[in-house]
Amino acid sequence: MILDLLFPNRCLHCNRIIEAELLVCNLCFNQINFMHYDYSENNPVKEKCKLLFPVENTYALIQFEEESLSRKIIHELKYRNREITGKILAEWATERLDFKDQKPDLMASIPLHPRKLRERGYNQLHLFTETLSKFYEIPFDHQLIKRNHYAKAQALKDKQHRIDTINTFSITKPVTGKHILLIDDVFTTGNTVSSVAWEILNAGNNKVSVLVMAMDV
Repeated sequence: MILDLLFPNRCLHCNRIIEAELLVCNLCFNQINFMHYDYSENNPVKEKCKLLFPVENTYALIQFEEESLSRKIIHELKYRNREITGKILAEWATERLDFKDQKPDLMASIPLHPRKLRERGYNQLHLFTETLSKFYEIPFDHQLIKRNHYAKAQALKDKQHRIDTINTFSITKPVTGKHILLIDDVFTTGNTVSSVAWEILNAGNNKVSVLVMAMDV
């Protein structure tokens, strides 16, 4: 309580004091660019994924533009030690995402390398995934996918390094005949998602769909 008085939570955009469980004030919330595309229909994420691997359905919550409030929100989650942001993003997603009759069997998020996990202290996708799992009653498996190599943040890589994702991931256990929803934070080139998707597809008679917090437009 004393810390709340000394260091009140403030809106990421206008710096107005807001409730502790919020990211932005009501006025600034309207400046978040949500992507209004259906999960089961063609959308920008699906069009890009289809060029890289066989994909069933895709969904992106917000647009990840330069100098935008959406970018501030994702950076708050990834680089400012505010894990609760993942839960808030998931709650926004549940208000907009309808799987209809194409509900996946399992959720799996892109893993961090153990060294990066120690450095950050948490995987920014876990709370997001767990919140969605509970709401939609879809099981999740944080251990299904393993990242084999330590790598610096995508934002710090040049284009060639982003493309080079060969043997970056592996599947840790037998999985076959499943429709797996692959979850990531920001969709840029799609190479990371593609690398994991091919591991899932090659592991057995599986199908892959993709859900991302944001799409770099």
